[in-house]
Amino acid sequence: METFASFRVGGQRVYGMVHLPEPDLNGIPRPAHGFPGVVILHGFTGDRSGDHRLLPLLSRHLADRGIASLRFDFRGSGESEGDFSEMTVSREVEDAVAGFGYFKDLPEIDPKRAMLLGFSMGGLVAALSAPKVNPHRLALWAPALPELWLRMLPGGHLPPAIMDQGGWPIGREFLLEMTRLDPLKAAGQYRGQARVFHGDADTAVPIEMGMRYAQALGCDTIAIPGGTHTFDSLETTEMLYKVTGEFLLGN
Repeated sequence: METFASFRVGGQRVYGMVHLPEPDLNGIPRPAHGFPGVVILHGFTGDRSGDHRLLPLLSRHLADRGIASLRFDFRGSGESEGDFSEMTVSREVEDAVAGFGYFKDLPEIDPKRAMLLGFSMGGLVAALSAPKVNPHRLALWAPALPELWLRMLPGGHLPPAIMDQGGWPIGREFLLEMTRLDPLKAAGQYRGQARVFHGDADTAVPIEMGMRYAQALGCDTIAIPGGTHTFDSLETTEMLYKVTGEFLLGN
């Protein structure tokens, strides 16, 4: 079952989609204390659909295996309220914490098995959010590090106000904050089960970044052979869904 979700952060409305397993249709036992579930965080300039429907198809894959999920658009992205020029990682962490609280309070969800998954910059946000929400499990897809955005600075200097990045208005505060963020330190403070998934052909966010996250988390890195940053082949997407689902189910 798929239903629209909405919650407020800082007076602005955030929109998303909740996916719930349907035991009567796929033969999955109905848990006595609610379904395990995962909150999914999209990447930079992305939205809750992701490239080539990567995230809704993940949610449906998981629902068929008994795992609920929430996908939402960060403020300033997709259909959520706010302007992209206001976007900072700290604001996205606020959205992630609020979304996680909204999700685990749903009557269909087992709050003790609420999990977190972040893709690309969403992985950075997930790492910073994990010590705050203490998810049952933490999955990072191709997680990025701040140094990727610091390379955007013209001549190494901050722009006076808004920088036009391919039509996206990047605010000065977003770049200024990147110099202060330490997602690896935050990852090291998380004490739950974690796993990093990274395509070995990722040129946007090199797999070495995923390995640094895994080292901080004390967990494994699962390399997806031939996987690009957005896992843009049927074979790599299928493998990514399979190993992610197995991890979230505790296999």
